Amino acid sequence: MMTDMPIASAPLVKPTSQQQRWAGLKRVTAVVMGAVTIAISLLPPPAIAGDPFRASDSRNIDSQTEAAFKAIFEQGNYREAAQLLDTAQTDEPLAYAMKASIAYLNGDNEGLGRNGTLTREAAQRLTQSDPLRGHIYTAAGHFLEGAHTLTTQGTVRATPAVLGKLQQVFNELGEAEKIAPNDPELNLIKGFMDLMLAVNLPFSNPQQAIERLQNYAAPDYLAQRGIAIGYRDLEQPDLALQAVERAIQAAPNNPDLLYLKAQILVLQNRPQESLRLFRQALAQREQLPDGLGDQIAYEQCRANNRVNNRRQNCNRLLQD
Repeated sequence: MMTDMPIASAPLVKPTSQQQRWAGLKRVTAVVMGAVTIAISLLPPPAIAGDPFRASDSRNIDSQTEAAFKAIFEQGNYREAAQLLDTAQTDEPLAYAMKASIAYLNGDNEGLGRNGTLTREAAQRLTQSDPLRGHIYTAAGHFLEGAHTLTTQGTVRATPAVLGKLQQVFNELGEAEKIAPNDPELNLIKGFMDLMLAVNLPFSNPQQAIERLQNYAAPDYLAQRGIAIGYRDLEQPDLALQAVERAIQAAPNNPDLLYLKAQILVLQNRPQESLRLFRQALAQREQLPDGLGDQIAYEQCRANNRVNNRRQNCNRLLQD
């Protein structure tokens, strides 16, 4: 059960000692894993008449996977998406990646590992007919497998394997960049990963990742969500708010975005205004993973304590 914010959205602290550096390594790796699963799970479906990422050279995804992505993209409905994917008959790596991301959010380590491997294997087969997407999702599969290793083996045992997986991820993305460096789907996923690394590592440049998302990634609502998370974690809430509001304009009913905006308002010391957004997100709790719903309720409770000067025990809202 989660006791912190969902991992790809958690505020980050730079290490200041050897012990913290070990913890930081786990956090960097886990954050990147989480960012990729979120980026994958939120990728929108291609329209019947075309590809929402590309004006030309469009790619096709089967209708069942398309419907599952619509459930998440338009409504933030993870439960409906899971049901659709359970009945999907496809060798599309994106479908397996979606199953893995839902398993990740539900704390299902076995499902994460199994579907992560299926993602990689399907993507490797896809490389024969569509090298660009094949390399993109082979990278994603390695990330998911690394996430499974990290969650099941612990930091010390998992670190060598996870670092090896990260190298494979970067190799695969490098191959994709050789094919189409400005491809919007590639830049969406790579932009998420680069930004999450940048806010964790003091020698990284987060502005480069933000520019990648701003200039090359599509669709814009997902790029803006990534930018909002990055600016939030960089403690620049004014810029984060601008980005999340642009994302909400395109997806006004997505509870994930309402939750993100509520977090940003709290960072701006505007907890009173955040309460309405927490309530709106929780109004759709039945379609969210249980742990995410608990976390939103916990943060709403803390914001309410600030507004009303209370000491309500918010930890009780988090399941053991």
